[in-house]
Amino acid sequence: MKEHFNKKEIIEKLTPVVENTAMRYNLIPLEVSLEKENGHWFLRIFIYRADRGVSHQDCENVTRSLGDLLDELIPFKYYLEVSSPGLDRKLKSAREYMIFKGFDVIVKVKNMLDGIETKTVKAILKDYIENKAVVIEAKENNLEYQVGLENIFSVRLDEDELINKNKGENND
Repeated sequence: MKEHFNKKEIIEKLTPVVENTAMRYNLIPLEVSLEKENGHWFLRIFIYRADRGVSHQDCENVTRSLGDLLDELIPFKYYLEVSSPGLDRKLKSAREYMIFKGFDVIVKVKNMLDGIETKTVKAILKDYIENKAVVIEAKENNLEYQVGLENIFSVRLDEDELINKNKGENND
């Protein structure tokens, strides 16, 4: 007999546990996902640290601290992966838009913006308007645009700018 699980309910139970654990280490969980791949369940937790990059030690601390707590909340075998979101991660949530306000981003739009000749815009993320739009300052012309979420294909951090700003820092 096959058991059925409500993935959404499990994530709802896991999220506060993950958030509390991450906070103890000065970390912010950006995403908690539970996915089935090739017959195996994977619990993936992406963490962020504002004062420096996420280290292997940060990932290990969260993994060890969550260990037995997760086993009580997840009624099946799973693999746990805790990692940084990576430099090329697409911003997915309101939380991420707020955390990365002021950062250099690359915005891919479905319809071109006035005064910009491509659908890929290098910009500074200025603001996020809940469930409606992002506000960016385009580097091409230094103009501010309010881009509706329906016109956005993706927003990701500009990894080249991040690397240039962080040169010389040791993030182990």
